[in-house]
This record gives sequence, structure tokens and C-alpha cells, in this order.
Amino acid sequence: MAAAVAAIVVAVLRLRRSPTLPGAALRTEIAPGPGAAPRSEAEAVPALSPQWPPAPILGTPTADDLKHYATGAYIPRFLTGAPPSRAPLDDATRRRLTRWGAVAVALCLLVLAAQVLETSTFSKDETTASSQGEEYTEEHFLGAGNLDVLDGRDCIPASPGPDGWSAVCKKEAEPERAGSGGGENAPTFQDLVPAPEEQVEGPDTDCAPVVRTPAARKVSPRVTRAVNRQWARIERWLKANAPASRRTLRGPARARTIAVAEAQMGLRFPNDLRASLLRHNGAAAVGGTWPFGFLSNGFLGVREIRDTWRGLCEVDGESEGSDPRTEWWDGRMIPFGSDGSGNHLVVDSVRRDVGETDHEGQMSFTLGGVPIRSHYALLKAVADAMETGGAVGYWKPGVTEGELDWDVVD
Repeated sequence: MAAAVAAIVVAVLRLRRSPTLPGAALRTEIAPGPGAAPRSEAEAVPALSPQWPPAPILGTPTADDLKHYATGAYIPRFLTGAPPSRAPLDDATRRRLTRWGAVAVALCLLVLAAQVLETSTFSKDETTASSQGEEYTEEHFLGAGNLDVLDGRDCIPASPGPDGWSAVCKKEAEPERAGSGGGENAPTFQDLVPAPEEQVEGPDTDCAPVVRTPAARKVSPRVTRAVNRQWARIERWLKANAPASRRTLRGPARARTIAVAEAQMGLRFPNDLRASLLRHNGAAAVGGTWPFGFLSNGFLGVREIRDTWRGLCEVDGESEGSDPRTEWWDGRMIPFGSDGSGNHLVVDSVRRDVGETDHEGQMSFTLGGVPIRSHYALLKAVADAMETGGAVGYWKPGVTEGELDWDVVD
């Protein structure tokens, strides 16, 4: 045993003293211990050690491989000199490019001419132009019996509320009467409204307007946004509850069509009515469904408004010499709704409130027993009644087989 240990120590010392070469084979002879069987030469000499460093698994690259994958330094194209010259375009290609260039220039000139024509044809809305830069900051809350105090003021259409009517107007100085400094002689809003013209019995001059050139007027963006908000509420309710009636609403009218109707009727449509028609040009029956309308009156489009106005003027083109708002018909009214039985919803083109005609009686400006100060106020009242399950006066919206109907409630 001692002899075997001594042999191992000698072998280790010899290995430490002798230099080793990478990849060289090491041979170590270990003497067998006493009593051990003699070993063969293969057992006495260990196997060759692996090569160091190990060879790559995929093999050592050759010179051709290195040359194939070698890349030079990147040099921008503009530093390498002028690019190679291109062959000149042939005559046919040059002619095509010239022709298309001329077409593009002609289209640009056509668009410019259209813009100039539109600017010269469509005049700005007088109310909007005169109030540019001013704000609606003066808010009023009025009772139903005091609505006339805002006549003549530039206001967003009044709308009904739980405690009365509300309106937002532009702040403006109230002129003082000559020689007065206020007090009991200070003017009221009613003083700013011109006295109504004295009515003379005879032909209704409003039914025989002077022909004038149509001029489309732009609607104030503020009025358009307010009207569109109410229409969006109505459309959502119809889509969810009365889809058949929702499908009867037409698309928007054209501003030019409204201008032509105004010129032929000799009237100016209120801004909120024009904005409403620019959202929906009335409604039409679809598959047996009655057209959408307000308070059991179908909503008329622009041409239907004009034709209905002409028909009513033909039936009653005479003035009785009294207040035109108490007659059966007057040419200053704008019919925008019809119940199909000779009765109509109208907007007074002078006072802008909403009324109804009765073919057996006279006009009334308390729809369902409540005053409606404007077309916008009617839209808002209808939207409120739809969403809350309420009513507009004694008119309550309901649904029958997917179709809007109006019931009279106590």
C-alpha cells in the first residue's frame, strides 16, 4: 500500500515539473500495488485529452468563407461621387407628364374659382355678422306671463323650465328716453319693440311678397349646436323606442333650397328653424308609418313648407283688419307641421314663437295649453318629454308597435 502511494506522489511531481502542451497526450504509469493483478498497457495509459481550444461545432471557416462574409465600412452615397446618369425620358413619357401637370393646374384653378363663387353667392347671416365677437352672457328667468319683455333682444331661444322660462341674451345698453336719467321714466324692454303695424282690412300683403333674389344665410354655430343637441336626444329616444318613426326622418336640407323658399315666400325663417331643417328636411311616410312630427303634426320639409304656405294663402288671402295672430291664417306665418286634416303648426316669422292653426277657428299660440317661445324650445320640450315620460302641455309621447304617437292627457 505504501509503495502505491509513493508511486502516485512521484507521478504527480513529475507531471508538475514537465511542461504540458495543449492537446498533448499525458501518459501516467502507476505501479500496481502488492497483490494487485498486473495491468495491460491500455489500462495503464489513460486516453488522450480533448483538443484545446475545442474545435467549432460547425467546423473551422475557410479562407473562402471569411472572404464571402467580409463587409467593408459604410460610406454614404453622396460621398461616393455623382450617381450614375439616367437615360433621358422619351418623348411619349414627357408628353404624358406635361398633360397630367396641366390637368392638375386646371383642377386647382377650378377649386379656387368655386371658392370665390361660393363666397360671393352665400352672404353671411346678418345677426351673426353684427354680433361677431360678442357673447351671450345675460341670463333671464321669466314667468309665462312676462315673456314679451325679451322681444327685440338678441337671445338664444327661450326654453321652458320647472319654474318658468329661461333665456340667455347678449348684454346691451338700454337707451334712455330724452331728458330722463332713469327711475320711473327708464324704458323697459317692451319700449325697444316697434309698435305693430295697423292692420287694414283687405288683401293680405304678406301673401303677395315682392320677388327678390335668393341669398343663403349662414346659421350661427351656437344656434346650430343648440338645435343639434336637442335633435340628438330625440333621435336616440326614437332609435330605442320607436325605430319605425326614426326611419321616416329625411336627411338635411340644402341652404340654397331654404334661401329660395324664403325669397318666394317673402319671409325670413328663424335661425333655429333653419338649423333644424339643415339637420332633417322634414319627414316622409315609410311603409305605412306616419311621418315623425311634433304634437301629432307631421314635420314638413322646405318645399312642403313653401307649397303649404301658398295653399293657405290661396284659401285665405284676405286680412280682417285685426291682429294677424288671432285670424285663421296670415301670410307672415311659416307652416312647418301638418296633421293631415287642415290644421298646421306654424312659426310666427316676426315674433318667432310657435302656434297652431285651426281650420274651423283661429290661430292659437299656446300648444297643448302652454306657450312655446321658439322652434328650439319646441325641440327641447319634446326631447324632455320623451326622456322623462312627461308631456308638452296635454300632449304626451307614446309608442305603438314601434311607431311614435301622441296621446292627450288630462
